[in-house]
Amino acid sequence: MSPTAVVLGVGPGLGMSIAHRFGREGYDVVLISRGSERHAGYLAELADAGVKARAVAVDVSDRARLLSTLDEIGPVDVVYYGPAAVDMENMPGEITKTTSDETRAAMDMVYPAIDVVEHVLPGLVERGGGVLLAGGLSSVVPMPILGALALSSAAMRNYAVTLNAALADKGAYAGTLTIGGVIERGDIHKLVESRPEQFGGLAGHTLDPDDIAETAWQMFVKRDRAEEVFNVL
Repeated sequence: MSPTAVVLGVGPGLGMSIAHRFGREGYDVVLISRGSERHAGYLAELADAGVKARAVAVDVSDRARLLSTLDEIGPVDVVYYGPAAVDMENMPGEITKTTSDETRAAMDMVYPAIDVVEHVLPGLVERGGGVLLAGGLSSVVPMPILGALALSSAAMRNYAVTLNAALADKGAYAGTLTIGGVIERGDIHKLVESRPEQFGGLAGHTLDPDDIAETAWQMFVKRDRAEEVFNVL
């Protein structure tokens, strides 16, 4: 049987690049996102590249459905978890005005990642697999304007690197991709590009998702580092 890679929170940017990169290595890919509207296009694109894939619509906040979906998928060898897209229209207040309610809401992006890892980890250890988590640059660089989002980013990063240390002698892997820039082809890239008067120019501040996916693959294979920071800000 071919190994299986689950791509959670798949979008047209980094999620699809991860799917292509692992698919090229012979992994069967399972795409998971909140809606199914774009799944047909994603699957057709992967099929054209010779990647065997399927897609499921699940909101990661629906814990019971999420975990039952993982059970239905069966043995998993690698999980990529891309946090829910930031709502650019409803950002939390900057850090000096951050409320506990905003922080609890921001942390809701972290809990599903922990649920997923807890659920699949015994199988990953048995199969020598791994998990890759994506997070934001505010986890390592002070970015006051992001407020509560900086706190949840830090929590996600700490979870990944601590998990990496715990798995070091168990044959499995955990790593984090710390993103500081706008990922090309992604939904946020499309939004920011359409509103230069609001967000400014993108020149020099974008990241190629294929490059990030290649790094993610190398991290997974070599297991020589728990984190890679991509910073063009």
